[in-house]
Amino acid sequence: MTKMKIVEYGDEILRKVTSRVIKFDKSLRKLVEDMFETMYASEGVGLAAPQIGVSKRVLVLDVEYPSGRYTDEKTNKEVTSYNPLVLINPVIIGKDGQIISREGCLSFPNVLIDVIRHKKIIVKYQDLLGKERKLLAEDNLLCRCIQHEIDHLDGKLFIDKPAKAEEVKEVLEKAGFGNVQSPPSSILIG
Repeated sequence: MTKMKIVEYGDEILRKVTSRVIKFDKSLRKLVEDMFETMYASEGVGLAAPQIGVSKRVLVLDVEYPSGRYTDEKTNKEVTSYNPLVLINPVIIGKDGQIISREGCLSFPNVLIDVIRHKKIIVKYQDLLGKERKLLAEDNLLCRCIQHEIDHLDGKLFIDKPAKAEEVKEVLEKAGFGNVQSPPSSILIG
């Protein structure tokens, strides 16, 4: 596994719609391993392929990682809990309700804003073997994280969905992104 460099706001790949994965091979597994290595090393809970410069419809998640600690009964040592999830070619096929929550992004160091998301989603995706699956997520971090990462695959960013539009400019300026030019994706839709 290799820790990759995370692409930051302003890089044009973050605004491009990604390509569908067709080959479920060794190179895809290597990409996913590198994405997990990068996400865990950066203390993230989700990472989309464009965030490491790869324009493919792949995302990885582990919403239990940062806070999910437990003591191993045999060794009596604290061990990080891992619950990794890989979504390839994900599409939200059902959505309902609305929530506002605080979000950050590995491509935006030191930026946190309130974002509007759906409260409940159903997502269709493929696993590492190409098998189609569905997942229901509702009113939790997993639900918000899936939406955040799928947005990356569509060239959308969390700053495109603020609860308070006036907050975005100020927060970006404070984090050193005030002069970054990054036009919104051409497919900015709910």
